[in-house]
Amino acid sequence: MTRLTIDRRALVLAGLAIAVAPLAPALAQKRKELVLAFIPQENPEKLQGDIKVISAWLAKEIGVPVRGFVGSDHAAAVEALRNNDADISFMGALPYVIANTETGAEAVLAEVYRGSPTYTGRIFVRRDGAIESLADLKGKAIAFADPISESGYLYPLDIFVENGLLKRGEDPKRFFGKVYFAGGYQQAMQAMQAGLVDAAGVSQYADLLLTPDQQPQVKWIAESKPIPSHVVIARKGLDPALKAKFVAAMLKLNEPQNVALLKHVYSPDGYVEADPKSFDGVRELAKAYGLMK
Repeated sequence: MTRLTIDRRALVLAGLAIAVAPLAPALAQKRKELVLAFIPQENPEKLQGDIKVISAWLAKEIGVPVRGFVGSDHAAAVEALRNNDADISFMGALPYVIANTETGAEAVLAEVYRGSPTYTGRIFVRRDGAIESLADLKGKAIAFADPISESGYLYPLDIFVENGLLKRGEDPKRFFGKVYFAGGYQQAMQAMQAGLVDAAGVSQYADLLLTPDQQPQVKWIAESKPIPSHVVIARKGLDPALKAKFVAAMLKLNEPQNVALLKHVYSPDGYVEADPKSFDGVRELAKAYGLMK
């Protein structure tokens, strides 16, 4: 787990707005495969196995080779789309609205998880610790998942703003003693459960990434407002026919004979076509924090 200062966070965000020369259009057209970028919200080693399974299935359904990879973080996934190094990416609502603004990427599918198209961010702490309220975290250490994550940073941080403990745009270290970005939900939860930090600001479902023995050892003390579920996005300029085949194949995962494959794409209940308007609230909050213009 690495510490990321506010200056470093600014550099990461700024990197999303820097135009990097994409692959030559002719080269992009010659690539006869579909490339998928995944984010490491859980164990990257597990993801590697999942990617092999879902890529092989998609290749049969679509009729072209499908290759996937795990990016280092959300920002890397956005850059892969910008540079034509990836055609499709699975990511959260915040990196999507940034990718949409900066690169023209399009949301094509949205997750349904536990029967809902929305979820929340939560603040988790150890059950046997002394932390009982948000105010108890003053001067303490907190781990978030990723600086470009709605449920792994933006919305959990905003919980402290809504409770009058921070102001939007204020350096979080004016309240917390230390702020870390762990690289994913699972990593942040494990750091908190192990006592390396006092709290974790992550998705409401992040405790499910702990072992069955660890789960009873943690609890949540605050919850954010609803967040649109994770999305599947396509880069600008992706061949419309190939994009349509991909969407049709992914929607087949909702069918009874295919639902077992959903565990290889972050385990949602299924997918629906994305509604761009559902991300307006995320876009406005990102602007309020200076993450977007």
